[in-house]
Amino acid sequence: MGPHPAVAAIRLAVRHVLHDILNDHRTSPEPPGLSGPAPHERPSSPLVLVACSGGADSMALASALAFEAPKLGIRAGGITVDHGLQPGSDLRADEVALRLRELGLDPVDSVAVTVGREGGPEAAARDARYAALDAAAVRHGAAAVLLGHTRDDQAETVLLGLARGSGIRSLSGMAAVSGAAGRYRRPFLQLDRQTARKACMVQSLPVWDDPHNADPAYTRSRLRHEGLPALEKALGKGVVEALARTAQLSRDDADALDAWAGQAEASVRDATGLLECAKLYALPPAVRRRILRRAAIEAGAPAGSLFARHIEEVDRLITGWRGQGAINLPGKVVAQRQGGRLVIRQG
Repeated sequence: MGPHPAVAAIRLAVRHVLHDILNDHRTSPEPPGLSGPAPHERPSSPLVLVACSGGADSMALASALAFEAPKLGIRAGGITVDHGLQPGSDLRADEVALRLRELGLDPVDSVAVTVGREGGPEAAARDARYAALDAAAVRHGAAAVLLGHTRDDQAETVLLGLARGSGIRSLSGMAAVSGAAGRYRRPFLQLDRQTARKACMVQSLPVWDDPHNADPAYTRSRLRHEGLPALEKALGKGVVEALARTAQLSRDDADALDAWAGQAEASVRDATGLLECAKLYALPPAVRRRILRRAAIEAGAPAGSLFARHIEEVDRLITGWRGQGAINLPGKVVAQRQGGRLVIRQG
């Protein structure tokens, strides 16, 4: 008799991702920041870490990694991040680390971080967490870090992007592969949250439900417990699946437009590298705005603080020129039109 269907589903998802990681490891240079032997001298057994909070999604992921990795000759480790936002969070992180070791994962790290305030509590915690995961990956020379985001998380991300009005890239949600050299992998984007929870239950894996996930002070929590249920009540079941499909379709479109913008950018710059307004005007708006966004980021504007409204204001220097002055962008970057050229630079 085989494993429970939920357990089989999470193991299959992880197995597919591990095959991809193994193939990438055999054909790519060593991870960023890791010094060591030449690619042909590297160990044949890559290390894959799982980021685990102790919740059902990440515990299911950790158990599947522990089961599948040895069969493929892959070393499996784990990392848990203590954000320090709740009393006893250090003890909770130690408990999670112990559970990961009991699954057979090695190495296992428990890392404490300091969460700032920039961008709000959720964004600040996310930034601190990813910084810790990046550091752990470099420290251990990991080929990849697995994240337990599910289809439900993807649906929430799409709705949050829709609310921000930030364009098709925001609607594309989370990528299955992201980060430097494809460091982050999300095996569960096609699986729902209940599958992960069921897999933990049938394997008697203890899980921890973060109270922040039910705290209405957090936007994602309100969306999870109020927004999505209201949508399903009004529109019927299948909203989560439809939003996840929207994410994939939007990502395909956004990738194609990004590629078009990358090819077109050289053709709209003059011999000195400045953007020519007339040539920009001739491009489709979706392509033009991507070029403008890229130019602003290259000039020093933080990508996370550069919103659609900023790019729209810069775009009006091309499409609605009436002698208006410079546009101030995040990161003390200034965009202005001068002699038929668009100049974007630090102010």
